[in-house]
Amino acid sequence: MTDPKITRLNPLPALIFSSRWLQLPLYLGLIVAQGVYVFQFVKELIHLVHDAATLTEQGIMLIVLGLIDVVMISNLLVMVIVGGYETFVSRMRLEGHPDQPEWLSHVNASVLKVKLAMAIIGISSIHLLKTFIGAGNLGLPLCGTPEAYEAARAIASMTASGVATAANSVAETAKLARCSEVTSEGVMWQSIIHFLFIVSALGIAMTDKLMSGAHKAPAKAH
Repeated sequence: MTDPKITRLNPLPALIFSSRWLQLPLYLGLIVAQGVYVFQFVKELIHLVHDAATLTEQGIMLIVLGLIDVVMISNLLVMVIVGGYETFVSRMRLEGHPDQPEWLSHVNASVLKVKLAMAIIGISSIHLLKTFIGAGNLGLPLCGTPEAYEAARAIASMTASGVATAANSVAETAKLARCSEVTSEGVMWQSIIHFLFIVSALGIAMTDKLMSGAHKAPAKAH
């Protein structure tokens, strides 16, 4: 039995400790955000199924990578909602529950930071892979720019005049019909940022390991 005198707090400490419940609306808001991501996932899935017959292999791959991206962000939200509530607000008392996450039994602020960093690296990897897929169009006019509009106008005029049907202009026509959504500078900076995410995660993990070793050393001395 727990002594009530030990758990009873003075009014001021009790007020300060109770302020942790102010975080509850934040976690509820993240649940709403997860519902929005579910809607986005369903919308993209319907688009994939509906246009499967007309999409190219690259287009299907980009949509699938987008679906994976949504799933990974949703996993990150679950980790923040469940782990953050358990760590900073109140115990959920899931011990013995068949659906208790395996990582929740030993979660703390440090473990949560490392897991969040790894999840962010995974999400960044998906975005970087999508960029690399589109990097094959580097050198073409950037989509939405006047150069891209001029190229589209040129292909339209070539098609109208019948030039585009000539065998010697098929390759040129195909090139004019495309545009690039990425730039060399954008690919470079995205790669650098992804590398910095990896370095930051390694730094967080090493710092956590050093701090854990420093806490265990005095215990062994005793």
